[in-house]
Amino acid sequence: MRALAVAAVFMLLSRAAAASEHLTVLLEWFVNPDHAPLIVAQEIGAFAQEGLSVTFLPQSDASMAPKLVAAGHGDIALTEQPQFYQQIDQKLPLRRIASLIDRPLATLTVLADSGIRRIADLKGRRIGYSAGDIEIAELSAILRTAGLNLQDVTLINIRQQLSGSLLAHQVDAVAVYRNFEFLQLRDEGAVPIGFNFEDYGVPAYDEIILVTRPELTHDPRIGHFLAALQKGASYLKAHPEESWTLFLRHHTDLDNTLNHQSWLATLPCFASDPAALDRAKYQRYATFLADNKLISAAPALADYTADIPAP
Repeated sequence: MRALAVAAVFMLLSRAAAASEHLTVLLEWFVNPDHAPLIVAQEIGAFAQEGLSVTFLPQSDASMAPKLVAAGHGDIALTEQPQFYQQIDQKLPLRRIASLIDRPLATLTVLADSGIRRIADLKGRRIGYSAGDIEIAELSAILRTAGLNLQDVTLINIRQQLSGSLLAHQVDAVAVYRNFEFLQLRDEGAVPIGFNFEDYGVPAYDEIILVTRPELTHDPRIGHFLAALQKGASYLKAHPEESWTLFLRHHTDLDNTLNHQSWLATLPCFASDPAALDRAKYQRYATFLADNKLISAAPALADYTADIPAP
């Protein structure tokens, strides 16, 4: 009996220790509907089921999360696949472990009253941009589908004035997110027309991915984290409105019509299998950046991705 009692105590202690395993996840921005699978996984207890406690830390600068994790300040970071190649080119010790949003969200948007109906109509027009050299390369690719180049348009750095610059007619076209600013334009009474990047010469990519340090790819916590994320993504897709209610439990400031519209618009874009890796897609986009001299060379997949075994 004594041996059984000792064994039972040891089992309870082991479970308690497992339950206390902690991970810190650095978001690329403040909490918003783009993070739905993560927040839903937390709210339905999926992380706890996997023996984890997880802390999400928002960032006001999207470029900081991967840098901080690479330096050991946090365990997992959210970043965008296009920028991730530049981070790897800068020798940041990081590996992609999963995708949160597995397709582009960017769409080059014009207003219906502009008279622009096709890419060729952008000749001589003003295009706003905000995300730097990668976005300019993507705009160049879009223009090439109509036989145009960057010299055929006027580029204007609008910083963060995305939908506002279009509504104020400061620009004739601007790249916005189809799951937020595009909807915002409609709410403002405008009639936006979008040219989705991946339909006009830009290789498809994952909008938001999860990365960690190479040594953590062997940490069992990562496998458990991805298992919980899968549960969150599956629950979200099966119960979108119930998940919205769960999301708002600790984010009441986001309870408005636009965020709810964004929530529903983003649902199809979340990776159904976050840990899955489309190798060809990743290689195509790496080649695109290398061809545009935005990275020194397209890296080998093994240099920036990792297959995490299931727990």
